[in-house]
Amino acid sequence: MTEIQDADTSLTEAGQAGQAQSSVSTVHRLRSVLAIRPFRRLWFVTYLCSVGDWLSLLALTGLVSEMMNSYRWQSFALSLVVLTQLLPGILFAPIGGVLADKFDRRKVMVVCDVLRGSLFISIALIGSPIWLFVANFLVGCCAMLWIPAKESAVPNLLRRPDQVESANQLGLVMTYGISTISGFGLYSLIAGIPGYLNMQGGDLEFTIATIAVIINGLLYFTSAILIATRLPELSGRATAKKKEVDADKPGFVAMLRDGLRFAAKTPLVRGLVIGMIGAFAAAGVVIATAKLYAQSLLGGASTFGLLFVAVFLGLAIGMATAPKLARRLAYNRLFGVTIVLAGITLAMVALAPHLWIALLTVMLVGACAGVAFLTGLTIVGSQVEDEMRGRTVALIQSLLKVVLFGASAGAPLLVALLQKRTISVFNHPMEVDATRPVMLGGAVIAIMLGLVAYRQMDDRREERVLSSLFAAIRGRRTTKGLLIAVEGDTWEDTSVQARRLAAALRAEGIDVLLAADPEHDERRLRAVLSSAELAGVRAQALVAAAVRADVVERQVRPALDEGAVVVMERYVDSPLAHFSATSSLDHQELEGLVDWATGRLRPDLTVLLDRPSADRKAVGIGHDHWRVQKLLSEMAAADPDRYVVVEAEGDADAIAERVRATVVPLLATRKRPVPEAAAPSL
Repeated sequence: MTEIQDADTSLTEAGQAGQAQSSVSTVHRLRSVLAIRPFRRLWFVTYLCSVGDWLSLLALTGLVSEMMNSYRWQSFALSLVVLTQLLPGILFAPIGGVLADKFDRRKVMVVCDVLRGSLFISIALIGSPIWLFVANFLVGCCAMLWIPAKESAVPNLLRRPDQVESANQLGLVMTYGISTISGFGLYSLIAGIPGYLNMQGGDLEFTIATIAVIINGLLYFTSAILIATRLPELSGRATAKKKEVDADKPGFVAMLRDGLRFAAKTPLVRGLVIGMIGAFAAAGVVIATAKLYAQSLLGGASTFGLLFVAVFLGLAIGMATAPKLARRLAYNRLFGVTIVLAGITLAMVALAPHLWIALLTVMLVGACAGVAFLTGLTIVGSQVEDEMRGRTVALIQSLLKVVLFGASAGAPLLVALLQKRTISVFNHPMEVDATRPVMLGGAVIAIMLGLVAYRQMDDRREERVLSSLFAAIRGRRTTKGLLIAVEGDTWEDTSVQARRLAAALRAEGIDVLLAADPEHDERRLRAVLSSAELAGVRAQALVAAAVRADVVERQVRPALDEGAVVVMERYVDSPLAHFSATSSLDHQELEGLVDWATGRLRPDLTVLLDRPSADRKAVGIGHDHWRVQKLLSEMAAADPDRYVVVEAEGDADAIAERVRATVVPLLATRKRPVPEAAAPSL
């Protein structure tokens, strides 16, 4: 329950409250996802496996170095370990996608973890460098089967599609943040055992590396046990008729062919794949040329380290800001735009003359990449059907490996061919490092493929992308006006309070359009469906969507474009909660219908009237209304920076005063222009 703000709150205090509310929003979103027990357990499993992945990188490298006496082979230890882990992604990722879509995902993950644990134990027991590389290759194959099964199962564990983004944020933080520190810290702890115990001996380092490998295997065994015993939800699918669907699934080769055909023929997935190729190509170029680029800035190892710190800091910033940008710019547009911006900033990196400029632009590249990566994962989790999700994830994983491998190998060759050149600028000789034109080439590739991805995925081409992007960065809509929705579990509350709020805002000198609940506009209902009261639940949902589409297109959008404040009762949240609570309609289908009807127009502010349970019983409100209110409360908790919850206890005058005292100070922070002509009421 939010505290009612005083009507005389200053503009500065309101702005500070908005910033605090934004941070609370992020915390609420993440906590609401972690409150889901199956996801929380899978998050811990991800931690165990990610720690194992990072620990294996160091443990196997140390073991190879001890197994091989040749200095030349020891210098290639890390590269060989990475290469044998990279090759399976090129060869077997599509197979993992088919397995994730065809078989029980929980069983696939358990088998893969058992195999990975067994292979690591075998490396320690056999002690052969050849078997080490073979086993590491097989571990990589298991990972390529495990990852699509896990990623495609995550959306089915969540309560709402809008939680996919938060789940991806938590997964990336765990994989590349917490588990990275834990894995490297665990290896340092194991490697420091001789120092703690004052131990000495020629085979001591070999023994320590072997212990690290065995511990790595035990981590995967633990993961397998947890998945098998504590996560039965991973076996669930998004369809209620799973057995019938599984029985009708085609063979392995046919599913692989269907997955490739789906990616080629679906504009959304096709654009996603094209954009990912551009992003990974640019990333591969940066990784391959970073060392020589640091030297071109007259720096050494410290400069090289600072560049990587800047990239990862930018990635973290991008992943943190992606949800806010996505509220103002649709995911399908945001993905392509950020890849284009990544290419532009990469070109700025190539032209940077000084270290600090390079660090700033590299951070911008990382931020754009972070937004694009998180947005791409969210699109796959929320917009790709469950039966195709595994193959889509696998295709992206395969492209990541192939493109990174090709770019990382091709960029050094280009640098070697171009070498340093001396050019004359205004009769002054200037030495140009070969990394600069190679980076420019990577930037051009990213920009071109980002534009292609944007055109493939953009479903709102009538809007200018630059104006939408700038509005997203500013945190405001492209429209001049504001949309305020009044939601609640009863029509009586929302109808009265919407009218009183509109009157209060007009008294403040604000131009207001009052849009009544479209469902109760009998003239529109009769025009769309003459027997609305006798229609089935699907027909009623279509009617509700149709009349809202009419109101939004003819009344709301024109008023917003003219700068008016629109107050609308029961805009989309109340009907969505009503149909979800009182019918068997799929929540995702309803949300898709709402998005289509409103053109994804969402309120800038939603006032949720929260009637206490005792008051609800006193006025004779039944169980269905309680369920509707519960769903509305969950929506508000998941997105608190768009909602204000007002206690609907007492008479209409008292409630109206609370609503006015809450909304008016918030509108003061918007600084909207007031048009000369007043908008009519519906």
